[in-house]
Amino acid sequence: MTAGEPGAVQDGSSKGGLRAALGGLTTRGRSFLAAGVAAAVCAYVLGQDDLLRVGLLLAVLPLVCVVVLYRTRYRVTGTRRLSPSRVPAGAEARVHLRMDNVSRLPTGLLMLQDRVPYVLGPRPRFVLDRVEAGGRREVSYRVRSDLRGRYPLGPLQLRLNDPFGMCELTRSFSAYDTLVVVPRTVPLPPLRLAGEASGYGDGRQRSLALAGEDDIIPRGYRHGDDLRRVHWRSTARYGELMVRREEQPQRARCTVLLDTRQVAYAGAGPDSAFEWAVSGAASALVHMLERGFAVRLLTDDGNAVPGEGSDGFAGSTQESADSAGLMLDTLAVVGHSDGGGLSRAHDVLRGSNEGLLIAFFGDLDEEQTSVAARMRQRAGAGVAFVLDSARWTGDSSPAGQAAAGRAEERLRQLREAGWTAVPVPPGAELPALWQLAGQLRADTESAGIGDPTGFPGGWS
Repeated sequence: MTAGEPGAVQDGSSKGGLRAALGGLTTRGRSFLAAGVAAAVCAYVLGQDDLLRVGLLLAVLPLVCVVVLYRTRYRVTGTRRLSPSRVPAGAEARVHLRMDNVSRLPTGLLMLQDRVPYVLGPRPRFVLDRVEAGGRREVSYRVRSDLRGRYPLGPLQLRLNDPFGMCELTRSFSAYDTLVVVPRTVPLPPLRLAGEASGYGDGRQRSLALAGEDDIIPRGYRHGDDLRRVHWRSTARYGELMVRREEQPQRARCTVLLDTRQVAYAGAGPDSAFEWAVSGAASALVHMLERGFAVRLLTDDGNAVPGEGSDGFAGSTQESADSAGLMLDTLAVVGHSDGGGLSRAHDVLRGSNEGLLIAFFGDLDEEQTSVAARMRQRAGAGVAFVLDSARWTGDSSPAGQAAAGRAEERLRQLREAGWTAVPVPPGAELPALWQLAGQLRADTESAGIGDPTGFPGGWS
C-alpha cells in the first residue's frame, strides 16, 4: 500500500508564520542571538564601536538564517510502501520511503523522520543529502511487533536546516498507513477419520463429485447476460429467453468459535491463555479454509465474520481468500468482551444449520457449560479446546486445586454432550492437541459410542 502527498515543505503559507519560524531556532542560534544582544549592550555602555559591530553580526546571523529558511521555496512528495501490509506477530515488515523533489530548486540538507508506535521499535530517522531538482531518494526500515493489533505509520516529517545550523523547521505530511499484525498461525495436520459423513474431510471434492461443475439450472434472461449461455430448449418450453446458470456446489461448513469473555481468562501478554486461544482460532480457520470448508468466525458476543454473504460463511475460492484476510484482521484487534456469557453465540448457532464446530473456551462455570452443551446439538461435530486459568497462572493453592477439579468436571460434561473436549495446558502446541482431538474422536467411534445426535463424526 502506498500513500503519497505532494509536498508540504514550502514557504510562507505554513502554519504559525514567521513567529513559528523564530521558534525553530536551535541552541546554537539562540546562543548567537543572546551573545549578539549582550555584546551590543556592552558596546553601548562602554562606547566600543568595534564590539557593537561584532554584536550586530552575531545577532543578525541567526535572524537571517530564519528568514532564508522560512522563505525557501521548494516542494517535495513523500511515498510510503509497506511490504507486506499484514504480518503475523513476531514477523518483520519493511517500510519503504521515497522522497521526490518536484521543484526547480535543489534542496538543502533534509532529515526524514517517520512516526511509529513504540511497540514497533525506535522512531526511524534518515539524513538526506542535497536532492537535485527532479531528484529522488529512497530509504527503508524494518518494524516488528510481538503484539497483534493495528498500528498507524506516519505521518512523515521533514526537518530543514540552514547551512550554519542556526534554525531548524519541521514540516509534516498528513498521510499515514496502517500495519496490521495478525495472530500467529501454525500448520495443522489433516485428519481423516473412519466414519466421516459426506461433506466432511475432503468435503469440497466430494460435493464437486456429487453436484458436478456443470450443474445447469435455467433462469430468466437478465440484461448483461452472455447470449452464449442461452438455453434454447428451456426458452422454447417457457416462451421466454432462458439462460444456463452454473450452480456452485455447496461446501462443507465449519464455524470457529472464540470465547473472549474477560472472566474466562487470567493473565496478559503474548504468552497468556487468551492470546493462545486467539492464535489457535486463527490457525484453525486458516486450516479449514485450506481444506475446502466454508468457514466463519464467531465470538461469544454473537458477532460473525465474514458476515451475511453466503449465509455468513466464506464461499468461493476468491471469496475465501478475502474472508480469511477479514477474519485475521478481526482477530488482530479482538479484545475481551463484557462477559455476558455464551448465550448470544448460542442464539446465532441455533438459527443456522451448522457443520463442524471448533471452539476455544476459557474457564466455564456450570451455567456456561450448560450453554456450551446446547451448542453442540446444532453442530454435526464439535471439538472444544478448553483453557483452565488456574493451570495457566500456576496457582497451586487449595483454591487453585479446587478450580482444577471443577475444570475436569466441566470437560466431562462437555464430552457427555457430544463434544470432543481437549484440555489445553500452559505452553501446549496446537498441532499436538489437534492430533489428540482426532485420536479421541476415533477412539469414541471405535468404541461404538458415537454422537448423541446420531452424526457419524469425522472432521479434517
